[in-house]
Amino acid sequence: MAEADSTLPRRQLGRYLREARESIGMTLIDAAKLMEWGKSSLQRLEKGQTERIRTHDIALLGEIYQLDREQVADLTALAEQAAVKNWWHDYGSFISPNFDVYMGLESSAHEMTLFKPSAVPGLLQTADYARTLDRLYFPDDTDAELDKRVELRLRRQGVITRRTQPANFQATLHESVLRTSVGGPRIMAAQLRHIADLSTRPNIEIRVLPFRAGLPVGLPTGPFTILDFGRASKGAANEPTLVYAEAFTGAMYFEKTKDVNGYREAYSAIRRAALDTRPTRDLLREVAREFESER
Repeated sequence: MAEADSTLPRRQLGRYLREARESIGMTLIDAAKLMEWGKSSLQRLEKGQTERIRTHDIALLGEIYQLDREQVADLTALAEQAAVKNWWHDYGSFISPNFDVYMGLESSAHEMTLFKPSAVPGLLQTADYARTLDRLYFPDDTDAELDKRVELRLRRQGVITRRTQPANFQATLHESVLRTSVGGPRIMAAQLRHIADLSTRPNIEIRVLPFRAGLPVGLPTGPFTILDFGRASKGAANEPTLVYAEAFTGAMYFEKTKDVNGYREAYSAIRRAALDTRPTRDLLREVAREFESER
């Protein structure tokens, strides 16, 4: 069974409230004044960034936005779902505030499409590979703290490895990911075999973009993930598609249709230039053997 998560309900609630406000032509400032809130408080609620949501406030907003009883009941139900504590809150200090948001989105995704040009993505990492990277990035951590970080990374992987309704995962890795040694030959050989094994699962597609493919998009592309959240029974999207683009000092989220389509087109170009799944699996195991021969 999928882990309970409150990020998606918060985002849905915020979107519905924003649409209700805009449908009657009310500005953010005017609505906030009627609630006796600051503008930023209502803005955070509409963006799904408010941790504590009071059902009393939802009822007041429903009255201000002229919503009927059934609509208010639906919004209240979302607010109650948003109160669920996420499992990763137990890891508090080991998660940056920005990444906490991403983890909620990741755990709610029905489908993830990912490109990684330089390192194995967290959802595919072995414990040894993850520990090696974390030891470099968090040099002051104790062994116990590093163990906690690795434990968190492995628990995240449940979104694509769980038995019940795992998310569909489609990833293209640049060949440099396979060739860049992290932790030495033993760790790399095990890591590449792990990816090859995961790629045999029906919900996981792994491809490698070889060096010889050049730059399919026409310029270097940083790592990004496209998150899709599935559709409700009536066919409408549970939540708009989102792109998470990583950088060394942080990350950016893109939700506008034009931006999302741009990333989809970029991924399609990268995927077309990549090896098919079977040759990818063969290459992963071949490079794993090369690392083993170095031991």
